[in-house]
Amino acid sequence: MPVITCVDDLKRIYKRRTPKMFYDYAESGSWTEQTFRENTSDFDDIYLRQRVAIDMTGRSTKTRMIGQDVSMPVGLAPVGLTGMQCADGEIKAARAAEKFGVPFTLSTLSICSIEDVAENTEKPFWMQVYTLKDDDFMQRLFDRAKAAKCSAAVITVDLQLLGQRHKDIKNGLSAPPKLTVKSVANMMTKVRWGLGMLGTKRRFFGNVIGHAKGVTDGSSLATWTSEAFDQALDWDRIREFRKMWDGPLIIKGIMDPRDALEALNVGADAIIVSNHGGRQLDGALSAIRALPPILDAVGDKIEVHIDSGIRSGQDVLKAMALGAKGTYIGRAFVYGLGAMGEEGVTKALECIHKELDVSMGLCGRTDINALDRDILMVPEDFTGRWA
Repeated sequence: MPVITCVDDLKRIYKRRTPKMFYDYAESGSWTEQTFRENTSDFDDIYLRQRVAIDMTGRSTKTRMIGQDVSMPVGLAPVGLTGMQCADGEIKAARAAEKFGVPFTLSTLSICSIEDVAENTEKPFWMQVYTLKDDDFMQRLFDRAKAAKCSAAVITVDLQLLGQRHKDIKNGLSAPPKLTVKSVANMMTKVRWGLGMLGTKRRFFGNVIGHAKGVTDGSSLATWTSEAFDQALDWDRIREFRKMWDGPLIIKGIMDPRDALEALNVGADAIIVSNHGGRQLDGALSAIRALPPILDAVGDKIEVHIDSGIRSGQDVLKAMALGAKGTYIGRAFVYGLGAMGEEGVTKALECIHKELDVSMGLCGRTDINALDRDILMVPEDFTGRWA
């Protein structure tokens, strides 16, 4: 058993054990990947302030996200194709999150369906939905989530147009993977992954095939996907989605204070500051740089969460000290899943929790809910001084 000390240890194993097309799918951004890179590197510009001779016993990372108890303010973000990173990946990740006491968010474009995950878990999870044109599909998706006792819906609003990810095009990304000489040669070297996929029936998009009108197999799915996303989306349309779901609602993909205020006005319970992990608009600010102006704009009128770029407990600590009320990991848990299945997701959560807990203590704080900017040293122009 390899010694796992941090998320990067899991990433190295993940790269060895997962087919290239799925590794590249996770570990890439759009176009030049500038935003993808800066999502992580910009955290390095924020420094922590060490304090000593302060009682650091009795530390707690427990808090609440949208009124729900969590063992630490870290949710598992929605990630499409998770069941291709590891057989039954969404189920395994959801189980790990459940046992750890943090939220799991299921992507609409998951391999395991809502019903699959609900049948194999005990606690409610969250459901992510896209802004699609098909009202019938959208309403039934919300209804299925309600029937599965999902405790929140997450609407992703930054995918009206698909940002180009060069690696996915070159690799011919698909689920299940297309069998070419190149892809088969690569998959033959991933024995553990291959045996897992042979042992499961879940290899297609379980929430779409058989549920969307006219989508009965992988070939019809491609046509549906190219036409489904609503390029005419506006805030009135989002209000219609709000009426379809009467439970806690989170809007994901906010990067501008004006959009944060619009999300507040449509009745969302929380927003997620997110640039889709650098996979949509390349050249946009990193999420951590976009966070402070959004917090200034909405104050305490709505919960502000953040994803995109979080790989460690110190990243979580910095985001929370800036004022976020929750954070999400996507790639970090996928690294663990592809490396070691459910155990790997647990390892990723353990690494992040330990670093969060220790770093918080060394900053002289014992309660995650009492953090503020005093533990940080933030450059004066961190959010940018633009002409």
